[in-house]
Amino acid sequence: KHSHKNGLLYNGSKWDGTQKTLPRLLGDAGYKTALIGKWHMHPNPSDDNFDYWTVLSGHGGQGSYYNPHFAEKGKDEIQHFHGFTTDIIADKSISWLKENSDGDQPFLLMMQFKAPHVPRQPHPRYANLYKDQDIPEPATLHDDYSTREPYASKAWMKLATGKDEALNIYPKKLPEIHEKHPLFPMDDQQRKDFLAVYEKENTEYYKLKAEGAFKDQPFATSYRYQRFIKDYLRCVAGIDDNVGRVLDWLKDNNLEENTIVVYSSDQSYYIGEHGWAEKRWMYEESLRMPFIISWPVKFKSASHLPQMIQNIDYAPTFLEAAGVQIPKEIQGKSLIPMMIRGNEAKEVRDSIYYHYYHHGAHNVPRHDGVRTERYKLIHFYTDDKYELYDLKQDPNEVKNLYNNPEYTEIREKMQLELNSQRSNYEVPQDTFQAPFAYQARKPAPKKKKPARKNKK
Repeated sequence: KHSHKNGLLYNGSKWDGTQKTLPRLLGDAGYKTALIGKWHMHPNPSDDNFDYWTVLSGHGGQGSYYNPHFAEKGKDEIQHFHGFTTDIIADKSISWLKENSDGDQPFLLMMQFKAPHVPRQPHPRYANLYKDQDIPEPATLHDDYSTREPYASKAWMKLATGKDEALNIYPKKLPEIHEKHPLFPMDDQQRKDFLAVYEKENTEYYKLKAEGAFKDQPFATSYRYQRFIKDYLRCVAGIDDNVGRVLDWLKDNNLEENTIVVYSSDQSYYIGEHGWAEKRWMYEESLRMPFIISWPVKFKSASHLPQMIQNIDYAPTFLEAAGVQIPKEIQGKSLIPMMIRGNEAKEVRDSIYYHYYHHGAHNVPRHDGVRTERYKLIHFYTDDKYELYDLKQDPNEVKNLYNNPEYTEIREKMQLELNSQRSNYEVPQDTFQAPFAYQARKPAPKKKKPARKNKK
């Protein structure tokens, strides 16, 4: 279901665990079910949602990259583990599979990594990846946002203005390592090994800073991009290795053929595009999500299907695969027919609907919109502003065509499609009416310092 239906409109929303959920429906159909890794919702999973769950705890529900804490079903005490979190999540997943994959009872395992979320702290074993090479810059790294509405230029997501610590840039003499410091979860040896990886680069950084090199904005952006993207890719390498471990285990235990394996994500992310390192927007880089599915007993050959799908389609797909009736309240569509017919299948849908509800976070306003195969309409409804893109002619979305008279007919068709999708997904009308919830927090007024009295 879309967020206006499931209740999670912003980070911190309370999760209603009484809703119909995929794991509970599969559990009722005889599946063993488990969730291991990142949950990042409040409260923790309902006990009747999964037969077993253990989720990252602390750091705002994100957990840490090193020495993580886990909450676990049936245990009151938070558990502490030593090591690299990506490895530990895979270890726990393989252990659960060993105990629960025997016999004829089917299973559902959701293995959810923290990586590559901030603060990105790859394991030192990946330190030499991309060490002596420059990663190609995205075409829009130095975007000036000139044709867009003002929101893109004002968002607090720019690589050039991010914190040094987010790029693992630390001074030689560290300040106090308090519990909110990014390096706090590491023990002394881990911290020493981790900082040694960046010592040469950080020495160079402070030299360039002293020389005033970062006053050149394009240079500063390009430099920070290289620091950012390499750590991002090193964290992804950790995921890749550990997904491989699980796939190898399935193969070695003769479970590869009739196990559906899906690789996806909760969202996509800007890795330098438009000068950003974040998400939230309806632009392509954060709208498009990875989706790879393997089911060898059904699909022998590899193929790339161009149809538009959404994450609301996952649950009905798995339910159909398991022979379970799909509840009417599920808003997505099963992908099984499309996967069977491949490129000959009709579109699952003519357009996809997107809605960002959390007004003001990172200075990004509420907006919704529709994307067809070729066009995209975005409505920033807090100010009633629009953007329109022709994705065939402008895949990087740098030319807003909403006021272009040549696109009047397209604009009108897209507006009708947006209205249709809002109706189809039952978006409440008061969503688009002020006052808008979850406004950006205004900085607290500075307290006036008391006037100093002259000493006699």
